[in-house]
Formats: sequence, C-alpha cells, structure tokens
Amino acid sequence: MKYVKVIPCLDIREGRVVKGVKFENLRDARDPVEAAEAYCRAGADELVFLDIFATVENRKTRLEWVKRVADMVTVPFAVGGGIASIEDMKALFDLGVDKVSINTAAVRDPELVKKAARKFGKKRLVVAIDGRKNPPGSALPRLEVVVKSGNEGTGMDIVEWAKRVEALGAGEILLTSKDADGTKEGYDLEMTWAVAEAVSLPVTASGGAGKLEHLYEAVAIGKASAVLAASIFHFGEISIPQAKQYLKERGIPVRV
Repeated sequence: MKYVKVIPCLDIREGRVVKGVKFENLRDARDPVEAAEAYCRAGADELVFLDIFATVENRKTRLEWVKRVADMVTVPFAVGGGIASIEDMKALFDLGVDKVSINTAAVRDPELVKKAARKFGKKRLVVAIDGRKNPPGSALPRLEVVVKSGNEGTGMDIVEWAKRVEALGAGEILLTSKDADGTKEGYDLEMTWAVAEAVSLPVTASGGAGKLEHLYEAVAIGKASAVLAASIFHFGEISIPQAKQYLKERGIPVRV
C-alpha cells in the first residue's frame, strides 16, 4: 500500500516563511525553523522549502537559510529555488537535504535532469512544474508551463513536459497551479489529473488548498500521490493531524 503524503510548504523570502496569492502579494507567516519544528512534531510526512525569489533575483539558494532548517528537521526535506547545476545540488545535499527540486533550470536545460538523476539517483530529484490555464482558442496550450516564479510563459504543454521529465529521469513531480495558488478555492483538479494520468511518477498537488475537502479531491479526483499546502497550515486553519484524520476516514491511506 502506498501512503498519500501530507506536506507543508515553506515559501521563503528574506529568511522568513511567506505566503501570497497567485505568487504575488506576499505576507509574513512565521520563522522557518519554528515552522519546521512544529510540522515535524505534528506528523508531516515531508517538508518542502522553496527560496521563491532565488531564480527571479538570478542568485543561488541561500544556504544559510537552508542549513538552519536542515539542522533540525526529522522528516525528509526537499529544497528548491535557484538550483541550476550539479554543484548547486551537491552543496545542498552536503547540508543534509534529502531532495532537490528544480523548475526553471530544468526547462532551460533538460539535460540537467538526466545528469542529476545519474549522479544522485532519481529518488533525490524532484522536477517542479508550475502551470497556468489558457483560454480556449488561444494559440497557447490549454495547460501551459510557466517559469521564473510564474512570470514567464514557455509555450510548452504541461502534460508533454511531464512525460519528458519522466523520461529524463526525474523521481517525482511537484505540480503547482499558478491560477489556484493561495486562493484557497481548491487544487486545479484538471491539471493534476492530466499530469498524474500521463506519468507513472508520484505527483504532488500544490496550489489552492483551503479546506479539508480539497485535500481529498486532489487524491480521489486528481490522482495525486501527495498533497502540499501552505496557508492552511501556516495560519492554523487546519492542522496536519486533522488533515490526515479526514483523509483516513475517507479511505485514503495515510501515516498517522
């Protein structure tokens, strides 16, 4: 039996956990070490740490921010943001990070996915895919890959890109809907299902969780292998034990 994971996400800016809507209007949430400690105690299956302005600001992930969290986490810990080379990945693994997540760098240089998978193993490599929906009749794909914190379209179809990163050696996909992010109106189930059906990799649904039903829908309808959320956990609206109990009661296998 494969357990569905419940994963809090720490979006980091200037060393603090922040949360916005559709990747904008960020507000301060809490200290990342305090948050990570609390989530580990509460039963999080993994933690994701995203240095969300690293790529936009053309810099590397701030290792000092990562180290503070890596030194105390007790669950698998993934880091993304500003990772653009094998050397960047090694620096993070040397700090104790379990997985790295690449997004813009993978789109710019797909061979990086293959090289990283060969060097570190598939299980340590997450390809994050940010997507948006385009209106019918536009010249762009219905589900389009976006990069640079959602600021730049690529013209690439999400499902085709997901298939390609699987073939290149990615171990899992972290899929975020820019349109749904922070809205608390639910995950983009169309996008999640389309990607999860197209690949055999685990797909983590991200962007839009606002209530317990949304977590269930991402798995039952979207076919996600894990649910990632930020706002609902950071601001105390839903606890991780609550989320797991809700899923368990509805027949979703979770670790409690």
